[in-house]
Amino acid sequence: MAQLDGLGLAAFNALPAGKAESALMACCSSRRWARLVVDGRPYPTVDEVYESADSALNELAERDIDEALAGHPRIGERPGAGHSVWSNQEQAGVANAAHDVHAALAEANRAYEERFGHVYLVCATGRSTEELLAILHDRLTNDPATERRVVRSELSKINRIRLERMLAGGSR
Repeated sequence: MAQLDGLGLAAFNALPAGKAESALMACCSSRRWARLVVDGRPYPTVDEVYESADSALNELAERDIDEALAGHPRIGERPGAGHSVWSNQEQAGVANAAHDVHAALAEANRAYEERFGHVYLVCATGRSTEELLAILHDRLTNDPATERRVVRSELSKINRIRLERMLAGGSR
């Protein structure tokens, strides 16, 4: 599914299940999350899609969260295969950062992954590299259980932004 921006609620509801699941996988790469949201169709309003998405996220096992995390590039790295079409736009604030800031971010990403065993996930939309780096340093002080709760919260924010883009033009 190449063009997801502005798909709209009616078109999303009308998609065959497999195509709807593929569209949702661009929002969150957890197959279980996508299936749970697809299974709730048809949705009368986009707000009900958002509620379903949040509910589905709350139902995910840790392995499903890990699958979702695998769909996100490291902050500061160019998205590759398997990453959402929206990752570049979300990390736009990082693109023009100075080399030393990029190097600090790369080092902090490595420290985070060593500590928590997964990519640092943060809702990067509208944030500068310096802000993302400060948040990363702050989160390195979290214990693993607290960090997993923060990751779910950040994933929810990212999912919402992506769903809003996909469903733009739909009725509220």
